[in-house]
Amino acid sequence: MNKATDSQLIELYSSAHGTVFQCDRTHKIIVNFGGISTSFRIQNFLNFKKMVDSVDIHSMIFNLSDDFDYGLIDAPNADTRYRLTLCEILHLRELLEGARFALYVEQTISEIFEELV
Repeated sequence: MNKATDSQLIELYSSAHGTVFQCDRTHKIIVNFGGISTSFRIQNFLNFKKMVDSVDIHSMIFNLSDDFDYGLIDAPNADTRYRLTLCEILHLRELLEGARFALYVEQTISEIFEELV
């Protein structure tokens, strides 16, 4: 985890499989999933989400080769590599999509308030 205190972390989204926080002090997104905590700048977080979304689920389901039992995903600008099963990829997709939606809502509300001022 980073050096931020808990009071600086805002929970963006949580599921039974992980939690995503935003740090007020560092302006980073912190993903806790599968026992791994990874910190991202917002653009890297969005790139990571695209990488997770691009995993070919269909091939993992229907290909009987051992090569398709796990997906490997490298976190951008982090020394973290996720080795995930099909179910873990689906759980991570849900977690990242929930966090991305929370960021979108936060941005939209900020833009509305700026227009009102």
